[in-house]
Amino acid sequence: MVDYHGANNQSLYSAGEQQTYMEQENDWDRDLLLDPAWEKQQRKTFTAWCNSHLRKAGTQIENIEEDFRDGLKLMLLLEVISGERLPKPERGKMRVHKINNVNKALDFIASKGVKLVSIGAEEIVDGNAKMTLGMIWTIILRFAIQDISVEETSAKEGLLLWCQRKTAPYKNVNVQNFHISWKDGLAFNALIHRHRPELIDYDKLRKDDPVTNLNNAFEVAERYLDIPKMLDAEDIVGTLRPDEKAIMTYVSCFYHAFSGAQKAETAANRICKVLAVNQENEHLMEDYEKLASDLLEWIRRTIPWLENRAPEKTMTEMQQKLEDFRDYRRVHKPPKVQEKCQLEINFNTLQTKLRLSNRPAFMPSEGRMVSDINGAWHKLEGAEKGYEEWLLNEIRRLERLDHLAEKFRQKAAIHESWTDGKETMLTQKDYETATLSEIKALLKKHEAFESDLAAHQDRVEQIAAIAQELNELDYYDSPSVNARCQKICEQWDALGSLTQNRRESLERTEKQLESIDELYLEYAKRAAPFNNWMEGAMEDLQDMFIVHNIEEIQGLITAHDQFKSTLPEANKEREAIQAIQAEVQKIAQYNGIKLAGNNPYTTITPQSIDKKWEKVQQLVPQRDQALQEELARQQSNDHLRRQFANQANMIGPWIQNKMEEIGRISIEMNGTLEDQLTHLRQYEQSIIEYKPNIDQLEGDHQLIQEVCICQYTHTETIQEQLHEYRTSFNHFDKKRTGIMDSDDFRALLISTGNSLGDAEFARIMGIVDPNNSGAVTFQAFIDFMSRETTDTDTADQVIASFKILAGDKNYITAEELRRELPPDQAEYCIARMAPYTGPDAVPGALDYMSFSTALYGESDL
Repeated sequence: MVDYHGANNQSLYSAGEQQTYMEQENDWDRDLLLDPAWEKQQRKTFTAWCNSHLRKAGTQIENIEEDFRDGLKLMLLLEVISGERLPKPERGKMRVHKINNVNKALDFIASKGVKLVSIGAEEIVDGNAKMTLGMIWTIILRFAIQDISVEETSAKEGLLLWCQRKTAPYKNVNVQNFHISWKDGLAFNALIHRHRPELIDYDKLRKDDPVTNLNNAFEVAERYLDIPKMLDAEDIVGTLRPDEKAIMTYVSCFYHAFSGAQKAETAANRICKVLAVNQENEHLMEDYEKLASDLLEWIRRTIPWLENRAPEKTMTEMQQKLEDFRDYRRVHKPPKVQEKCQLEINFNTLQTKLRLSNRPAFMPSEGRMVSDINGAWHKLEGAEKGYEEWLLNEIRRLERLDHLAEKFRQKAAIHESWTDGKETMLTQKDYETATLSEIKALLKKHEAFESDLAAHQDRVEQIAAIAQELNELDYYDSPSVNARCQKICEQWDALGSLTQNRRESLERTEKQLESIDELYLEYAKRAAPFNNWMEGAMEDLQDMFIVHNIEEIQGLITAHDQFKSTLPEANKEREAIQAIQAEVQKIAQYNGIKLAGNNPYTTITPQSIDKKWEKVQQLVPQRDQALQEELARQQSNDHLRRQFANQANMIGPWIQNKMEEIGRISIEMNGTLEDQLTHLRQYEQSIIEYKPNIDQLEGDHQLIQEVCICQYTHTETIQEQLHEYRTSFNHFDKKRTGIMDSDDFRALLISTGNSLGDAEFARIMGIVDPNNSGAVTFQAFIDFMSRETTDTDTADQVIASFKILAGDKNYITAEELRRELPPDQAEYCIARMAPYTGPDAVPGALDYMSFSTALYGESDL
């Protein structure tokens, strides 16, 4: 590896020595110039050097001493190598024109501080080779070598020092001069390799092959470095000491080539550096512009999104917006914050670089200044803050809306559930068939419903208030809420109307039913006695009356006439009663009331009244007929009674007298027994004689019995007792048929004072019902009672009867007698009964036993 930093110990020329050198160079060593080898080397080298510059002007020389004689190419050469314009050459062909042109060239050289000793224009024009070569060397020194400066050395010394420095790292190279040190060619190859290592493989060069080395260097320099071949390898190798001027001229070309390349490189580096700075600055500017543009564009797109206050309908959509905003804060904005910071850093860095490099400050395009970006960013953050506040407020609003909507739905559902079936309940016509008590119950129930309805008023108001609030808060589903609320309110109004209508209907029906109830009550109050009257009338009209004389039948006829006289008034009452029922029907029909049932106060229907009235109307003529028939019968019976009574009234006293007489005979016992027997036979004979009268009376009695005459009006008989028996029988004859069953007959017997055991009752039933039909007629009862009272009226029976009235006590009180007997008979007994003195006596107790015995004496009649 070549050590580029190494340096050989080279002697340096001082400034004084350099000046001396230049002065020596100005003094031409004419002898040396005459050396043919050196002249050949100089001629070839100087020609090649001149042509390397003239070709830049598009020309060249072939013969150095001939081609410069007219001074034109000489002046051109100087213009090329100096870069300055010389005076205008003369184009004439005359010698003077040539001399003037050469002088212009020499004057220009002199103007550059070069002293031309012994060199004149005439010699150049004349083609003096040595003078021409000397002049060219002078030009080479001035324009190719003099300006070389290395570490405070210049010209030849500077060029030598440069060569030494450049070749120092290479082996077998030791540059000490410009002749022998270059003879092996390694120094040339070292210079080339040092600057263009890719052109020469230095390690393959050998010191013992100078021709190859020199040709390699010359060929590479000509091909790649644009340095013309100025020397021949054979001339250098074949010369003991190569020409120093030729070597210097050739080496100066390497210097200028590499120095120019270095300068070009330095210039290029400087330009590249400047351009790099500019490019970097431009890149930073472009980056800034792009970043600013992108950032502003992002801000421009984002602000409308953040300023968009279009609310979403549902919490889910709004929460998605919040999530998008959070993504913006977490994901999208942080890179933009970093970009903004980087943008400011790039801007400040760019401005600093521009200031340090004396460049004008960077002015971004309009609207992309940092202040513009900061303003846009501030606006973005304002929109962001407002958007976040709006999002939170909107979410809170939607939460409240959701809460309110759910509350609305719950209350609406509860209300709708409560109202379900209420319209049907309120519109039902149950009151049309209800009774008054049921109407009152319905009113109570309706009052309870009204209380419940009033209690639900708050819920309806709450539902309406919630719906209003949902509308004010712009709830997305407000139409359905409003529709449901409207339906609820309309239903509520309908319920209110239906409730009021039902109350009015119930109250109206109540009043109507109260009127009907009053009519029912009035109907019942009037129908009951009227019905009883009709039933009594029917009973009386159907009563199997039993009369025993004309007076009784006439009394019945009179009573019947009086009854018939009441029928018009009764009919008016019936019509009034029926009018009450008609009014009830009229009220019910007019008001659409369906009467649920019959009159609650009575079971008597108008139909039954009419039916009974018709029955009464039918019975009246039947009763008339029966009474008239009975009157005729009683008139016939009365004739029989009178006939029987006339005979009985005669025979009865006769019998009584005879019985008294016979009684006196048995008591007085006057006369002898035979006398007494005689008197008895006389009485027996008179009785036998009187028997026809008795037989006739018995015949009349038989006739009376055949026509069932039980009352002997014209005789002193037991008429009152028979009437009592008839009344008792009628009382127990509930069906009014004149026939009663065994149980009713037993009760009848007990009421007449008979104390019955089962055997006794069986005996009596055998008498009154010999056919065992289970029924007892009134005639059989009368016959039995007549027979019983006639045949068995004893003191024991009377005592037994009094004991029944006394409640099985051995005494009876006046109060009990007055309660059980007719007043006159009760007072009769009280006046004649002695006080009871038994051990169980109480104050006021009367002795009915002694009273009964006294009635019959000590024995039966």
